[in-house]
Amino acid sequence: MQRPKILLVDDEVEFIETTKRLLEHRGYDVTTANSGDSAIKALGQGGYGVMVLDLKMPGMDGISTLKEINKLQLRIQTLVLTGHGAIHTAMEAKKLGAYDYLTKPCEIDELIEKLEAAKKEGESDNKKKSLLGALGIRKK
Repeated sequence: MQRPKILLVDDEVEFIETTKRLLEHRGYDVTTANSGDSAIKALGQGGYGVMVLDLKMPGMDGISTLKEINKLQLRIQTLVLTGHGAIHTAMEAKKLGAYDYLTKPCEIDELIEKLEAAKKEGESDNKKKSLLGALGIRKK
């Protein structure tokens, strides 16, 4: 099974290094970004299947990053990470198009389960859009 290329976005160095190492050990190709701005730049280069995005970051936070992704019409399945007590913010992220959210800290197996589900959903969406395009139907 083809593993999606992952963009891991978080400003916490220890978390990002540990999570990257664990995901790579499981066969994922992982690129990291430490801010919303650097995530947008990386997404502009394309090739990512899923983005894991922290909501609390200095500068461009996760919500602002999602808004910018929507504005630029970048298509990416996104899992958001949130600390305890910030579930309302995670729900706002879902309204902005995030696939799902996880509470930090999360188990690597739970993260991988969500990554695979997001990848599958993204592939399904792409197939639907391709079929609609072949039929001459445009959908936002």
